[in-house]
Amino acid sequence: MNIAILSTYYPRECGIASFSKDLRENLMLWGEQVSILAISDKCGLYNYPKEVVFELEEEKRDHYTIAAEFANTSDIDLVFVEHEYGIFGGSDGEYVLDFVESLKKPFILNTHTVLPTPEFHKRRILSKLGQKATAVICMTHRSAELLNKVYNIPRGKIYMVHHGVPEFQPKPSEAIKKSYGIENRPLVLTFGFLGPGKGIELGIKAISYLKDKYPDIIYLVAGETHPNLKKRMGEAYRESLVELIQALEVDDNIKFINKYLSLEELGEILYMADVYLTPYPHRHQAVSGALSYAIGCGRAIVSTHYDYALEVLADGRGLIASDADPEELASLIDKILSNPKLKEQLEQKAAKLGRTMTWPQVGKKYVAIINNIMQLSAKSEVF
Repeated sequence: MNIAILSTYYPRECGIASFSKDLRENLMLWGEQVSILAISDKCGLYNYPKEVVFELEEEKRDHYTIAAEFANTSDIDLVFVEHEYGIFGGSDGEYVLDFVESLKKPFILNTHTVLPTPEFHKRRILSKLGQKATAVICMTHRSAELLNKVYNIPRGKIYMVHHGVPEFQPKPSEAIKKSYGIENRPLVLTFGFLGPGKGIELGIKAISYLKDKYPDIIYLVAGETHPNLKKRMGEAYRESLVELIQALEVDDNIKFINKYLSLEELGEILYMADVYLTPYPHRHQAVSGALSYAIGCGRAIVSTHYDYALEVLADGRGLIASDADPEELASLIDKILSNPKLKEQLEQKAAKLGRTMTWPQVGKKYVAIINNIMQLSAKSEVF
């Protein structure tokens, strides 16, 4: 089949862009032909690869209708719409509705944020998208339940598929630590775009409770400030973290890697981490690509109490704090660092789930969904 994906796309630095690149590559592994309808922002031109067949600017409303007409008149059989409110133009990303209203080809909606108590406008947008879609994919069972009960999307068109993770090659922890100049030091890691709502300050405070027992402990925060935040506020958030570090006197225990990391670099830092910390402060975080990657690498994980973590870290695959409390996070990190057997058990259980979340496995599930809905569509046309 000829499939198009409507999404942000590489080399734009965006989590959805990375996801869509991985999705395309792994659909193609199973024989699909996949092109990209790329959503650009107004910060500049992107040197897109050849698979990008159409580029639309997120805040130019007419581009969405033109993109749909392009799909209608091309040999595209099916469109994936990667939905995250912030990547489309208009209030709450409402311009995406213009695209689906004009689209005459079937489309699959891939949901990256499913809010449990959305404002009216956000609920209306996702409800309309879901009702028009041929199928709706989400990444947790909790999201599937919300799509049906909150957004009134029929259960029969909802599919749950885990967030895909790369097939990282395991690497020796201490050898990588040595190359980073932190050998023989306990390492706690968080990676991803920085910004308010990521909870990095909780991680820093947790380390302040641990530094007396583990004076050599390192908390590595890897990733640049989110590009959209940087445009609005510069590095104000990162600077506030530096101020907190100085106030807590943990300057020697916190290290930043302030750049967008390649997959190879991500694999390195994940495999040298003794504990992966996911400190989101908000309860209703539906998906975390970073946490998915940590599971894929079989890390010992400590997390705050949010929706995605509660589901994927169930059954002893990680330790979850009862609240976004840095002192409790510190206690859970200490449990792992002081108990090698517990650390090994957590790593094994996370890795077992992680093996089912690799992109080739996830791509296979997407292809099965595509085949299923196209068969159902063909049957309905016969009758």
